[in-house]
Amino acid sequence: MAATLPATPYDHESSMERSIPRGRPPQRRRVAPWADRLFSWLTHGAAWVTLLLLAGIIVSLIFGAAPAIKEFGLGFLWTSEWDPVQEKFGGLVMIYGTLMTSLIALVIAVPVSFGIALFLTELSPGWLKRPLGTAIELLAAVPSIVYGMWGLLVFGPILATYVQAPLQAVFGNVPFLGALFSGPPVGIGILSAGIILAIMVIPFIAAVMRDVFEVTPPMLKESAYGLGSTTWEVVSKVVLPYTKTGVIGGIMLGLGRALGETMAVTFVIGNFNQLDSLSLFQAANSITSALANEFAEAGAGLHQASLIYLGLVLFFITFVVLALSKLLLLQLKKGEGRPS
Repeated sequence: MAATLPATPYDHESSMERSIPRGRPPQRRRVAPWADRLFSWLTHGAAWVTLLLLAGIIVSLIFGAAPAIKEFGLGFLWTSEWDPVQEKFGGLVMIYGTLMTSLIALVIAVPVSFGIALFLTELSPGWLKRPLGTAIELLAAVPSIVYGMWGLLVFGPILATYVQAPLQAVFGNVPFLGALFSGPPVGIGILSAGIILAIMVIPFIAAVMRDVFEVTPPMLKESAYGLGSTTWEVVSKVVLPYTKTGVIGGIMLGLGRALGETMAVTFVIGNFNQLDSLSLFQAANSITSALANEFAEAGAGLHQASLIYLGLVLFFITFVVLALSKLLLLQLKKGEGRPS
């Protein structure tokens, strides 16, 4: 006969009572509640101070440039005459020089930086990756005045002899292209300044690209390699889509560096306040170099106000560049998930 367990009384009410939680969960003891409030105030204060500083800079620039804005208006932006003696000022030459040198710098620096980042993250042997990356980052620590002196004394003569003269010989008689390479090959001008800026911004863009390439999950890349993808296919179809925000941020960082560079450009751009042609060999001027050369000697009045007006224009150019980068990122996000 099978053994049976003794029956025990089952108290349904007591079991229901045990299942009901009693009391409240223990509250977290706050050791110093004032510390949290202080930290919150400090962080909010830092954010507001940043906004106030930005607003203060804009207001001060507008206030300082008010006489020039009242005298020349928006015509200042497309007037090329700059004559402190007769107090006739226009910023076209400086604006053109700033934009052209920055554009040349980006055209050269972005592909080179991309190649450097690709090599360091995908192709470089382990023993070379660290010293090469350190050497590239050290270029960012070189003072800009050193780049300017090197560009004027060393790079300029080399550029004039081995680049500008051959380009004139090849394209001198070609329609349209000949105008871009006209003028005396003296080694200074827009092209020289653009190349020097490219050398200066390459470390910044390459470092950012390398860092964002390295945060790509290895599983994604290994899966692509396992499906038979080449290195270029992995980079173009896996790495770049995953890191596009960081890549564009690095490019914008380099562009901001190029737009605001002063001393290196001042040495090699020629500091010429006339726009005789659109030649890349033409000596020109930039907003930053004009401010560096003339602000200390400018008297109170239209000359000083015009220089501050140039600073306001440079601020506006930087703002437009940042806004365009944000719009580009938004468009890229909207295109995510769509078949290519």
